[in-house]
Parts: sequence; C-alpha cells; structure tokens
Amino acid sequence: MTLKALTYLTVGLSFALYIGIAIWSRAHSTRDFYIAGKGVSPIANGMATAADWMSAASFISMAGLIAFLGYDGSVYLMGWTGGYVLLALLLAPYLRKFGKFTVPEFIAERYYSKTARIVAVICLIFISFTYVAGQMRGVGIVFSRFLEVDVTVGLVIGMAVVFTYAVLGGMKGITYTQVAQYCVLIFAYTVPAIFIAIQITGNPIPQFAFGSEISGSGTALLEKLDDIVTSLGFHEYTSGTKARIDVFCITMALMVGTAGLPHVIVRFFTVPKVRDARVSAGWALLFIAILYTTAPAVGSMARYNLINTVQPGEIGTEDGNLVYEERPAWMETWEQTGLLEFDDLNGDGRVQYYDDANPDFAATAERYGWQGNELRVDRDIMVLANPEIAGLPNWVIALVAAGGIAAALSTAAGLLLVISAAVSHDLIKGIFLPGISVKRELVAGRFAAAFAILIAGYLGFDPAGWVAQVVAFAFGLAAASLFPVILLGIFFKRINKEGAIAGMLTGLLFTYGYIEFYKGLFLKWAGSPWGENVAENWFLGISPEGIGVIGMCLNFVVAIVVSHLTAPPPERIQHLVEHIRVPRHFEEGT
Repeated sequence: MTLKALTYLTVGLSFALYIGIAIWSRAHSTRDFYIAGKGVSPIANGMATAADWMSAASFISMAGLIAFLGYDGSVYLMGWTGGYVLLALLLAPYLRKFGKFTVPEFIAERYYSKTARIVAVICLIFISFTYVAGQMRGVGIVFSRFLEVDVTVGLVIGMAVVFTYAVLGGMKGITYTQVAQYCVLIFAYTVPAIFIAIQITGNPIPQFAFGSEISGSGTALLEKLDDIVTSLGFHEYTSGTKARIDVFCITMALMVGTAGLPHVIVRFFTVPKVRDARVSAGWALLFIAILYTTAPAVGSMARYNLINTVQPGEIGTEDGNLVYEERPAWMETWEQTGLLEFDDLNGDGRVQYYDDANPDFAATAERYGWQGNELRVDRDIMVLANPEIAGLPNWVIALVAAGGIAAALSTAAGLLLVISAAVSHDLIKGIFLPGISVKRELVAGRFAAAFAILIAGYLGFDPAGWVAQVVAFAFGLAAASLFPVILLGIFFKRINKEGAIAGMLTGLLFTYGYIEFYKGLFLKWAGSPWGENVAENWFLGISPEGIGVIGMCLNFVVAIVVSHLTAPPPERIQHLVEHIRVPRHFEEGT
C-alpha cells in the first residue's frame, strides 16, 4: 500500500474513533458541556490533561527546535515540565475545591466583581487564540505533506473534525476523545524513535540511545554531532548561545504560563473530589514525561540524519555535498510543501548547507566556493520528516501523521471549549443574561465554539512564527495575566478587585505589546540597520518568548500596591480565601 493510501487510512480511522467517542459521550447539560459532569476518573483525566497540554508544539515543534538549537532548546523541556509541578502544588487542588466551571468565574467571585470577570475573559481569549494559532499551523503542516492537499483544505478538514466533537460532546466528549488522542500521539511519537535509535546506536530505548555510541564507530552520538555541526560553522550542539537571563526568563515564563493556562486548569474541575485533582495531576506528569524524555533523543537523531543526507561524504570536499538532481524522495516531497527550500547560489548543482551567519566561518566557506547557505529547513518538519529521512516503513510514517494531527486537535479542542465557556457562561450568563435557561446557555456555548473554530482556522493560515514559538507567546501571556491573580487570590486575602483588575491589564498589555512590537514592527523594518539586530534591542536582553516573566512581575507589583492603596476585600471574601486554602477534615475528598 502506498504512503498516501496508508496515511488516509490511518488518519481516517483515528477521525472515526474521535467522532464515535463524541457521539457516545455527547453533552446533555451545561455540567457535561463545561466540566464533563465532574465524573472523570483521575487516570483518565491525567491522560486527557496530557493530551490537552501536549499540543502540536510538543509533538511537532519541540524536538525540531532541539534539533537546531541543541542545548538552547532545553528551555522548552525545563519550562513545560516544571510548570506542571507548580500547577499540581499551587493551583489545581484549590481551584477544584472552589468548584466553579471556569477560571473567569473563580476570579469574579474571589474578587467580587463583574469587571474582573470581563478582564479575565479578555485575557483568556488573548491566550487561547494565540495558542490555537500554533495548533492550526501544525494541522496545516501535517495535512499539506501527508495527505497531499493544500494547507487551506487541511485546515478546513481539521476544523470540521474539531467542530464535531467539541460542539457536540463539549468537555465530556473532549475528555474521552483526548484519552484516545493521547494513546495515538504517544504511540506515534515513540515507535519511530525506537526504530531510529536502533538504526543509529543499536539501543532500542531512545532515552539511552541519546547518550550511546553510534553503531560501529566508537564515537558517542552527541560527540559526533558536535564535530559535524561545528565543521559546518554551526555552534556546538551541546553548548548554549543564549544569554543566561533569557534562558531563565523563557524557562520561568513557560513554567508559570503552564500553571496559568485556562484550558489546562479547567481539566481539574472535571474530577469528583479535591484529592482526585492532585492524583490526576500526578498521572498527567507521568504521561507527559514519556514524550518529554524522548524528545531530546528525537531532536539529536533528526539533526544527525539530516546532515548525513546533505553531506554524504567528507565535508568540504567535492563528494561532501548532495547533488541536487540526485536528492532523495523525502526532500522532493517536502519541497512541494514550501517548508524545505533549495537555492543554488553558486550554480554548482550541489546542496551547500552551513551556517552563513557565522562570521568566523566565512573564510572557510569561501575556500569551498560557498556563497551562502542554500538549504532552508523549517524546524517544524523535523519530527514529521525524520522517519522518511531514516527510510522507515510507510506504516510508521503514516502513524506519525496521525499522531501529529491528534496532538494538534486535542489541544485545539480544549482551547476552543475554554473560549466557548468564556463567552456563553462568563459573558452571556454571568454578565448580560443572568436569567438565561440551561438549555439556551448550552446552545449559546455550542454557537460560541463554532464561531471560535472559524477564527482559529483563520489564525492558522498566518501564525506569528514556528509552532513552539507561537505557543511560547501564549504561555507568556498566561504567565503575565492570569497566573498572578489566581495565585494571589488563593494565598493572599488582602488582594482586592482594584488590584486584580489593574494587575491583569498591566501584565497583559505590557507582554502583548512587547511581543507585537518585536514580532511585528521589526519584521516590517527588515533591512534597516536597527531591524537587522533585533536581539540587541531586546529589553535587558530578554526575548519575546521570555518577556512574560517581566509582565508577571509587573502584575504582582501593581496588584499588591493598588490593593494596599484601596479598601480591603469584604470579610466574606477573606473567609472564602481561608475556605479554599485551609484543609478541613469534613471537606470533600480531604
């Protein structure tokens, strides 16, 4: 069977499974639609949470970033896994004990303000739509390559599938669909990793292969990779180039952002008891660790395979470059997507791949007759292309396609439901039509989800960067806007509504403005002396991916200062904070 036929079969069967689960578990009430009736077991919720959180950024993009950034890519591993510890310890059990449907609802009651609820909804929408843009890009990449359709068609197909199980099933349908999606994506991620680990090192466990020797060479994989990339002018794979402050800020923004993501937080409202929220957070971390401990090996092996394809002989010699006309089939197919490009700058018919941005390598490059890097490889294709580069069976490649789509759609569905709940429950019922019936609220939620899907598809056509980069922006926005007021709302009785509102707006506006300025205006100024050196103009050397930490600090400071300059919260609110935070022997699940 051809790769295309196998891919259609595999992806089609997975779609049928997701839609079948949605029909079986369709929502009949707002309780089912928003929080799955609070009847999800901790293990199932942990698996669904892992799928909800391990988006296209984790499956498609993270290992690609590690492949090209090497050591610098570790910030994504540290940030995204460390954030779950914060979430499990600081937020999940307390929010579950509070027992509401949404994060804005918690903020509205804790800060006794409809205005605070509206501001929280605005923050949530900014975060969720930024995040979902990255997921839709991932869907487009997978469809454009493996189903050989236009990106637009791929996005429409993905939107239709999400529409079916998100609008019909709500949180109940999404939860059990995400359990299935986790099984698909983790199997699709680890199987090719095992195949390639055996190919390169003879060790079937990718985590161990990462530190093993290349078969028959006596040289460790990472040592060999360091030698190869430095000979091409790139920095050492095992050493970092990012400024220490930027590494710290990106890691912290991703950690804190994880703990502030509304679509992840809401998952802990779906379990029966407070204790189950803690347990499901532990299960989620275990399920996530399977992929995250595999990602460094996948990234290093992908980079090794890519360079060995382009540089089949001794680097710097005539046989050290691939003749373009003889390029392998995987390069031809990825060129058709526009995510891999070759430009023969010196007209020699060979693919010259090296770091032309390294001034120390320029003299060496000139001796080889190179006039610039001729190969552009989008970082987001590395996980998807690696099985093809390694020559794995077609069924493995088709499985990877299904896994990539599962990762993107699982997170997209969770985000879209959060947006839907924010509109129908927090705005329509909570602000504008408090007397609306349950049936009409459920209809409003479904219409809101459908509208959000349309916007998400539009954003997927032209995201602001790579999948993981766009997702990092969303984490920064979550860290700067929602996390501080949720944390302060749980642990500090003195924070009032004025402080919370001022803090959220300050953190959101500062962080979004910084991201938009450096990812928007500087792109338009490309070619100007200032625009060519974007990193030199970052505030304190902090990149847009890490600026959420500064936004978070501003949020904390503004919220605390404004709260102390204005009247304290009512006494009932202070008792509410104690009720949320302090365990009682008669409380549910304690």
